[in-house]
Amino acid sequence: MTDTSASDVHRRAIIVDGHCDTPYRILRHNVHLDEHDTEAQADLKSLREGGVTASFFASYVPPVYAGRGASQFAHRLIDIIEAEVARNPEALTLCRDAAGIRAAKRDDRIAILIGVEGGHAIEDSMDKLRELYDRGARYMTLTHVNTNNWCDSSGDVKRHGGLTDFGRDVVRAMNDLGMIVDISHVSDDAFYQTVETTRVPIVATHSSCRALCRHPRNMTDDMLRTLARNGGVCMINFFSAFVNDAVAEVILRSQKRVRTPTSAGGTEELPDDATDWDEYLKWFKTLGCPVAKFDDAIDHIIHAAEVAGVEHVGIGSDFDGVPALPEDLQTAAAMPLVTARLLARGVSEADVEKILGANFLRVFEQVEQARTATAGR
Repeated sequence: MTDTSASDVHRRAIIVDGHCDTPYRILRHNVHLDEHDTEAQADLKSLREGGVTASFFASYVPPVYAGRGASQFAHRLIDIIEAEVARNPEALTLCRDAAGIRAAKRDDRIAILIGVEGGHAIEDSMDKLRELYDRGARYMTLTHVNTNNWCDSSGDVKRHGGLTDFGRDVVRAMNDLGMIVDISHVSDDAFYQTVETTRVPIVATHSSCRALCRHPRNMTDDMLRTLARNGGVCMINFFSAFVNDAVAEVILRSQKRVRTPTSAGGTEELPDDATDWDEYLKWFKTLGCPVAKFDDAIDHIIHAAEVAGVEHVGIGSDFDGVPALPEDLQTAAAMPLVTARLLARGVSEADVEKILGANFLRVFEQVEQARTATAGR
C-alpha cells in the first residue's frame, strides 16, 4: 500500500472520533479551540491536520460534582462546546445526528457532537436526562470512574452488582430518546446487564482490549463478542495505560492517592477539578511508566476486529483526557498515520473505512431509527 493510496483512503473516509475531553481542557486552561495550548492533544489545528470528520466532545462531569451540581456542570461544558463552534463557524458545525456528520464531510467542515461523560450528570432524574438530550447530547456513559446511585463503575467499589432497576430504566429511556448508551467505564456486570436491557446497539466510545492490556477499563474478549452480537461498536482508546500492559501494571501497582473531599479515588486515578488534574499529571510523571508504542494502539484495533469482527470496531482516542499517549500518536494530527498503519498491516481499504467511522455511523443511525419507531407508536 503506497502512501498515496493511504492518503486517498483517509481523504475519502468519514472519520469519527468517539471521545475527546477537549471542553474540559478549554475550561481548565481558559483557552479557545483555535488558540495555542501546549497541553492540547485535540485543537482546531490538529483536528484539521488529522482529517477528522466528526469528534464527540465530552461534557465531562468530574466525580466530585456527584450530588453537588452535576447536571449544572454538564450544562456548563455544553455551553463551552456551543461557544467554540459559534466562534469557528467556517470550520465547525454543531451536529446532532448521523446526517449532520455526512453533511459535514460533504461541506469540508468538522462536525462537533456532544457526549455526556458520567451518569451522575442526570442526578437520578429522567427529566434531567431528557434536558441533556435536548441540549444535543447524543450519548452518555452510564458511569465514570465513580459508582453512582444506579450503576457500578470499573474504577470504584461495586455497590449494585451491576445496574439497579432504575439503571435499567435509564438504559430504556436512552433507547426511547435516541441517545446512544455508552458502556465505557462500567463494571463487567453492568456491561452484561446493559446488553440484556437495551433494545438497540450500544457503544464503548473509548475502551480497549483486556486480552492485550489488563486494565479493568478494557473489554474482555467475551465482552467484545457479546458487543458484536448486540450489533454495537468498541471504539479503541489511545491512552498508554489502556493499550500497553506494562504501563497499566505500573499504574495499577502504584500507591493510590488518599481519598479527599475533592478526590473520588478509584483505580483509574483520574482528576476531579483543575487543581486535581495538575496533581494527577505530577503523580503520573513520578511513576516512570514505559513509553507506549504506536503499534500498541494498532494492535488493539486489529485484535478487536479479529475477535468481534471488523464491523464492530471504531476509534475513540480520549484526546485531552489522558496524561500519556503512544509515540507518534500525540495529537489528532496523527490520525492519517493510523490509516496508513492499518493498511500496511493488511487491513483492506473497505475495512479501514469501516473502522474509521462507517461502523459508528451505522450504529448511530440504528439508534435514531429506533427512536423514530418508538415515537410513531
